[in-house]
Amino acid sequence: MIRDIFRKNQKKKYATIPTEKAKNDVPEGIMVKCPECRKNVFTKDLMKNLKVCPTCDHHMKMTAHERVEIFLDENTFESMDDHLETVNPLNFPSYTEKIKSDAKKTGLNEAVLTGVGQLDGQKVVVAIMDSHFRMGSMGSVVGEKITRAIEKATQLQVPFIIFTASGGARMQEGVLSLMQMAKTSVALRRHSDHGLLYISILTHPTTGGVSASFASVGDINIAEPKALIGFAGRRVIEQTVREKLPEDFQTAEFLMDHGQLDAVIHRKDMREKVATLVQMHMNKEVSTW
Repeated sequence: MIRDIFRKNQKKKYATIPTEKAKNDVPEGIMVKCPECRKNVFTKDLMKNLKVCPTCDHHMKMTAHERVEIFLDENTFESMDDHLETVNPLNFPSYTEKIKSDAKKTGLNEAVLTGVGQLDGQKVVVAIMDSHFRMGSMGSVVGEKITRAIEKATQLQVPFIIFTASGGARMQEGVLSLMQMAKTSVALRRHSDHGLLYISILTHPTTGGVSASFASVGDINIAEPKALIGFAGRRVIEQTVREKLPEDFQTAEFLMDHGQLDAVIHRKDMREKVATLVQMHMNKEVSTW
């Protein structure tokens, strides 16, 4: 009888096999799923790795503020032109509301953050585009902020560095957005006429009017690994030329192989490599510019 009592109180234990849904469900903020290899990574570990997947080395998108933290010397960045606001010149439906929503979400006034800072002790002016704001598209304020940043670098006689990340010209502003291609390019020419350095760092994605203007005319053009860089979309080009394009077409590595980039540099090495280039330029005794 005693044995029977113990048997009644004992519960059989079975191994629980998690469902596919349970495997894929990730608590918000704790882990991040890599868009390339689909592996889950702890957010804390991912940030320590500069938002590069430790499994497949995929370079995930960064915010403008995150770029500042990993690229410039600590507490040296001073932003510029945060007061500039986008208007709705074409009365595009809901455009103003979407701009305000993105501003609240990102903490930016537009799709680019500009300012003055130090890179390994050297003063530089930077512009950092953020694809989280209207896909990094280039409207009139984006073009104006980049132009003012270039002119500030020219005034200070220091290098200008830009991180590009954009879907191209902003269609809600029509021809005004296209005009920014010429405006920024003219400012860069004046910067160059003073013998000053311009480094363009292309990140994923850099497309459309941005890739066809200031992103591609640096004294030195650098890209992060596997970044999508191009003007028109792949399908549009294939339909136009009526040819099947290579699998790696419009990647940073493809452009490097075809002479459109000077280097493809891993994110963990970017700060050191660019700082070396800036120091070479600023040092009159060893400069080859």
